[in-house]
Amino acid sequence: MGSAKSSSSAARTARIEEMRRAEKARERRNRILVIAGSVVAVAALVVGAVVVVQARSDDDKDTAASTSADAKGGDRFVTGSDGVRTWQGKLGRTHVTKKVSYPMEPPVGGDHAQVWMNCNGNVYTKSLNPMNAVHSLEHGAVWVTYTGKAAKADVDALAAKVRSTPYTLMSPDDDQAEPIMLTAWGHQRAVSGAGDPAVGAFFEKFVQGAQTPEPGAACTGGLSQ
Repeated sequence: MGSAKSSSSAARTARIEEMRRAEKARERRNRILVIAGSVVAVAALVVGAVVVVQARSDDDKDTAASTSADAKGGDRFVTGSDGVRTWQGKLGRTHVTKKVSYPMEPPVGGDHAQVWMNCNGNVYTKSLNPMNAVHSLEHGAVWVTYTGKAAKADVDALAAKVRSTPYTLMSPDDDQAEPIMLTAWGHQRAVSGAGDPAVGAFFEKFVQGAQTPEPGAACTGGLSQ
């Protein structure tokens, strides 16, 4: 009888041990599955983040490319057969007090100061505030500018022409690309000198020409150096 009880107890102990081993095995498998699941979840998050970052990067590149394309295909000069460059794009006409950064030098138009430079044949020996000169262009003036590379004889001859021509003004501008330039609202031309036939042609066409936003507006009563 004792032997039977001993055998039964040993068998029960063996089953309990087996059940414990099985339970421990299940716990190990569960831990492995949890760890594996966590790894997969983290990997998925990383991949998702990379995809989002890449997508945003692509969007930024597309936006930059679009902005660049707009800049290249936007406002610009178109040169005619007569050598006159015409600005293709809108030129604002608002009176402002904040400094305006014009996309060309000298400017051919755009938002400007409320007061114009006197342009009744005025010859200035110092560079002008372009915001005031642009207002003169709005009134139909032609603005003659020159750099230190222009010959003195040409500067003197052009000054004489300006002094005898209402709705014109003249000033130095060392920031412009060419030695001598003629500017009207929306139009501009470089000339080789005072004797260049293009000077007379430009004056004839653009002094109070069809391009003038405010024909007949005053060229006196403004600013003068």
